[in-house]
Amino acid sequence: MSETQTYHLAELNIGRLLAPTDDPRVAEFMANLDRINGLGKRMPGFVWMMEGSGEPGTGNTENSIGGDPQFVANLTVWEDVAALEKFVWGTVHKQFYDKRQQWFDILADQHFVMWWVPVGHRPTLDEAMARLEHMRDNGPDESAFGWAQLEQASMWRGKRCTPVAAK
Repeated sequence: MSETQTYHLAELNIGRLLAPTDDPRVAEFMANLDRINGLGKRMPGFVWMMEGSGEPGTGNTENSIGGDPQFVANLTVWEDVAALEKFVWGTVHKQFYDKRQQWFDILADQHFVMWWVPVGHRPTLDEAMARLEHMRDNGPDESAFGWAQLEQASMWRGKRCTPVAAK
């Protein structure tokens, strides 16, 4: 981005918990959700987080995906790629990310998307889901993309996701 930044980076990541929120199989994830979200909110370059990000859709219809209470949506906005990368790959978040198989179903469909938003814009979950659907249908482009499409994503290239084994 330039000196006079006009865009921020939005990201949506969705998942489906293996079990209801009160099940011991997802207890570690649920117990650390506020801690990890709080860390993200304190990171340099953090801009905004959808209320209830990372929480299953129960009780929060704005975060509900397909009426399934075990779906989790995380929607955030960051000043730039470096800020998001630092949080995802350079903090304790990475340790939880690497353990995601313990708490989440393996989704067959693409479940992560990023896009540029004008500074000050706060995307809705519907908008984010439309970006994800666009990427699923058309592949990555300038309106919906993943880490691999960002040249400046240096941490991702070195620390990228732990491969997920099919069950």
